[in-house]
Amino acid sequence: MAVMGVQLVVSLVMASLMQRMSPYCSFARWLVCNGSLFRFKHPTDDELRMLAGKPKPRPKKDSSYRRQNGDSDDKPLSIPKDIDLHLETKPITAMDALILRYFLEYQWFVDFAVYSTIVYLFTEGYYCLVDPQKEVNIGVLWCLLTVFFSVKVLFTMMQQYFRSEEGGERSVCLTFALFYLLVAMIVLIVREDYLEFGLDSGFAAVNENLEVFLKRQGWEWSIPFTNLTFKLTLVAICSFLGACLTFPGLRLAQTHLDALKLAADRPVIQFLLHASFLPPIVVVVMWIKPITRDFLRHAPLGKESVELMSDAGYNSMRLWIIVVLCLLRLAMTRFHMQAYLCLSDRWVEQMKREAGRITTIEIQRKVSRIFCYLTVIALQYLAPIILTLHATFVLKTLGDYSWGLFPEPPGVSPALDALPDSPLTSSDEEEEENVEATVAHITTLLGGIRTVFTPLFYRGLFAFLTWWVAVCQIITSLFGLYFHQYLVVS
Repeated sequence: MAVMGVQLVVSLVMASLMQRMSPYCSFARWLVCNGSLFRFKHPTDDELRMLAGKPKPRPKKDSSYRRQNGDSDDKPLSIPKDIDLHLETKPITAMDALILRYFLEYQWFVDFAVYSTIVYLFTEGYYCLVDPQKEVNIGVLWCLLTVFFSVKVLFTMMQQYFRSEEGGERSVCLTFALFYLLVAMIVLIVREDYLEFGLDSGFAAVNENLEVFLKRQGWEWSIPFTNLTFKLTLVAICSFLGACLTFPGLRLAQTHLDALKLAADRPVIQFLLHASFLPPIVVVVMWIKPITRDFLRHAPLGKESVELMSDAGYNSMRLWIIVVLCLLRLAMTRFHMQAYLCLSDRWVEQMKREAGRITTIEIQRKVSRIFCYLTVIALQYLAPIILTLHATFVLKTLGDYSWGLFPEPPGVSPALDALPDSPLTSSDEEEEENVEATVAHITTLLGGIRTVFTPLFYRGLFAFLTWWVAVCQIITSLFGLYFHQYLVVS
């Protein structure tokens, strides 16, 4: 019996395409190397020497002349900071991208997210034509993997700050982790009348179903997983996610301010940049029940109120809003990337206003380093967006929501653990008796797991995950705006 059918075939085709087409057709590589982004070339030693008014050095045998001009074999060339230096620009090509730090990781992660989205969209269309209870939802498996890889990418970026020799970045991550630990504790004690995640009801259903399931299997339910333990686990996860999202939020604030300066004469782009900065605030507000659900569903009309939409319609509208806001942020990716690349020219302009001298190696290293970390900045910008988008996809599917603005049909969600109702059969009963018994036992266990983890639990868990990622982005981004506008001396 085919358990996965068409979806498994599509998944295998997508996995093969991702492996075969990556060297020739890559969305991640196109995003960086399509010619719309330009980098700043570092000046050569001869160019800097010419701007500083220093003649070319004579051969090494004339050591007295080199010592008189400050040029020795063991001493790098130093020039005044106030030279009239202007960096040349060049479009980024595929050859330039090979030297970028974490470029292969960036390319694989972004391409995987794209293929995961395609598989999910196909699955959603496929389930419009067939009964969702007969097959396993492969699309949600891809989305869960994308959520996992997004967190892994963010954790890898955070590890680089912990390995820094200075240690300031490590202190920032630890400080925000402790701060988010406190914020998560406060959030989880707020009543569901204000924050409508449904964590308490979802966990209560899981706890009750798990007890019944274990008793049916002959196991004693002696050590229950209490609500306090569940929330403490969530608090630890929230603290970890907050630490991972700290520097992406700070970097987003900096690139947002720089992008606004670059688009000073383009009001439409400035409006879109401001609009792309607001999605986390909108996501957070949409789960505050008195502000959104109660306000949008019921409009006051004199002494009475008129219902504008149903609960199911509001849930669907909330999913659509998150998807549209994520797409808006993705559309503004290049503006933020170009704003980061322009830090080279900004640093040179700031250097020319300073007094003293600087070595040519330091100038070249600073300009080159900004370009080499382009894909790191791209990962910090894209990973939270991809995490939010695919967590929303999982919330829709496992939470048994609908994309349409009408009540969702009752029934079991096409979750991961959906299984056929009967075990495999065989014509030769004597030879296949043990196999059938094993399959029947596994089928019973996995079918019981489906009854334990209900859509109510998935709704609470992934709604809270989506909401918490938005909270972390708001806090770090607003702190980054304050830091770069008022604390950093330009």
